[in-house]
Amino acid sequence: MSKNKPDLQSAYGLKSADDSRRLYADWAGDYDAGFASQEDYQLHIHTARAFVSAGGQGPVLDVGAGTGLCGAVLAAMGAGPIDATDISAEMLDQAMQKDIYRDAIEADLNLGIPVPPESYAGIVSSGTFTTGHVGPGAIDALLRVARQGAQFALSINSKHYQSAGFEQAFATLSLNDKISKLSLPEVQIYGDLADGLHKYDTALIALFEKN
Repeated sequence: MSKNKPDLQSAYGLKSADDSRRLYADWAGDYDAGFASQEDYQLHIHTARAFVSAGGQGPVLDVGAGTGLCGAVLAAMGAGPIDATDISAEMLDQAMQKDIYRDAIEADLNLGIPVPPESYAGIVSSGTFTTGHVGPGAIDALLRVARQGAQFALSINSKHYQSAGFEQAFATLSLNDKISKLSLPEVQIYGDLADGLHKYDTALIALFEKN
């Protein structure tokens, strides 16, 4: 167990796969009732709604699924079947208890996802692409497992969109005709009840299709 109680600042400070596994192993049991509820976390709702509104359909891969917050919204909106992937076995255990996922896949995005190419018609990720361990380089792994025409909805912390290289990555993918129809609606990460340091943080939801 970690010495300090996991929190958002700890998550933003992640630098390696082992850091991520340690943090989320400690956080898994308290994530929903602690962080998500107390901070009025809303990003998963915005991301799932954006995916469905853009015409997204299953089979869907929920990337960085965590405890299944985004997957629960997707399932309630009729999207599916849904698989979950995350670096944390403990978070996936919590997610599978919600009985909304077809399968759970433990994986480090930077090393790829152990499923056949073109397995999914939709790729959704809420809260994974921020700063630290997972950067824009992981998008290639998602494109590999997506079918031609697959709808993507990836939330990216607005503060890091340019500085962490996401803007350049999407420009290159578009120029190389790997993706199309890119749009970047901006949403609030937290609701009105939030009172932490990040209460006014926003995210861009990268909506695009694989060519």
